[in-house]
Amino acid sequence: MANHSQFGFQDASSPIMEELVEFHDHALMVALAICSLVLYLLALMLMEKLSSNTVDAQEVELVWTILPAIVLIMLALPSLQILYMMDEIDEPDLTLKAIGHQWYWTYEYTDFEDLSFDSYMLPTSELPLGHFRLLEVDHRVVIPMESPIRVIVTADDVLHSWAVPSLGVKTDAIPGRLNQTSFITTRPGIFYGQCSEICGANHSFMPIVVESTPLNHFENWSSLLSS
Repeated sequence: MANHSQFGFQDASSPIMEELVEFHDHALMVALAICSLVLYLLALMLMEKLSSNTVDAQEVELVWTILPAIVLIMLALPSLQILYMMDEIDEPDLTLKAIGHQWYWTYEYTDFEDLSFDSYMLPTSELPLGHFRLLEVDHRVVIPMESPIRVIVTADDVLHSWAVPSLGVKTDAIPGRLNQTSFITTRPGIFYGQCSEICGANHSFMPIVVESTPLNHFENWSSLLSS
C-alpha cells in the first residue's frame, strides 16, 4: 500500500516486482553516472582551455562511440531478462479469470465448478473503520500464497486494465480477447490496485483487492464460497 509523499515503489510482494525494482535502481545509477560525466565535461570546457590535440583526438572519438553502446547493453540485457520472465507462464496452481465491466470486476475461478463473483467498490457510507476509501471492495480476490497464479484478463464492454502495483502486474482487458499474466505472492497480505485504463465516467471507482493467504485458509474460503 502506498503512503502519502512516497517517492519510491510499493513494497514488492512478488519475485517479478522485486526484479523490476532492482532494474529501476540499476537504471537510475546508470543515468546518474551519465549525468555526472556530462556535467563534469561541461564544467571542464567552461573552466579549462582544451587543446586542439584533445578536441581532434581519435581516441576520444572512439571512447564516446563505444561507451554509449556498452551503457545500452548494460540496460538492455537485464531488461530483456525481466520481459521474458514476465511473459513466461509455467504450470499454474490456480487460474483466475478477471472480466472488466463498467465499472466493476467479475472473477471466475476456473479450477472450481461454481466459484465466481462480482467485485464492486464499497461506497464511503458503508466503509468499515480502518479500511481505505476508494480502494476497498465487497468481495476480494483470495489466492494461496507462494503458488503460481495465472490470471486471464478480458473485458465485456470497453477497454480496462487489471493492475496491482505491488505484484508487478498490469494487463489490458480487451473485449473479445483473452490476455494472460502470472505472479507468485511471496508473503500473506492484502494488495490494492485499480483499473489503469480510462474506461468511462467511473473509471476511478473500480478498484482491485488481492488477498494472499496460506493454502489451508484458501481451501476453507473456497469451500465456503462454492457450497
